[in-house]
Amino acid sequence: MWELETHIGKLDYLLGVNYIYIPDSMVETLGGLKCGRLVCTVNHSVNFQCGLVSLGDGAAYITLNKARMKQLQLQTGDQVHVQLTKDNSEYGIDMCDELKELLHQDLEGKDRFDKLTPGMQRYIIYYVAQVKSPALRLDRAILLIGNLKQLTEGKETFRAILGKE
Repeated sequence: MWELETHIGKLDYLLGVNYIYIPDSMVETLGGLKCGRLVCTVNHSVNFQCGLVSLGDGAAYITLNKARMKQLQLQTGDQVHVQLTKDNSEYGIDMCDELKELLHQDLEGKDRFDKLTPGMQRYIIYYVAQVKSPALRLDRAILLIGNLKQLTEGKETFRAILGKE
């Protein structure tokens, strides 16, 4: 586990996205930007799976969405205590039961899902999990995996998986 004291910044060029600043020395300690997925704990209270994004000059950031900012009662410029550990989960994000069950039953869909890049897999998992209703999560999972199976292998895009091409 790695720990650091850092601050919350804001990326105005990305529509005001809030982030946790990770200095270059910590990025190096973690093994660089390609260190893999991490579990981040902020102020000993909220933890979530994440990855490092380059900020330039060797520094990086971890995105903090509005819900987490509110939950932690943070604002841009606030100081935070951060703990980072390696994420050893299969996908780097928790998969909801509805998508798990669909992939268990749909062997062709599971095969196509497994051939996607880890980022594409996380996108599908994240997108399905965003709705609160189990029925809507299942509908979303069926839609995305159905679209995925219709695409040419190796030519998948986020838009096409969503059915927007």
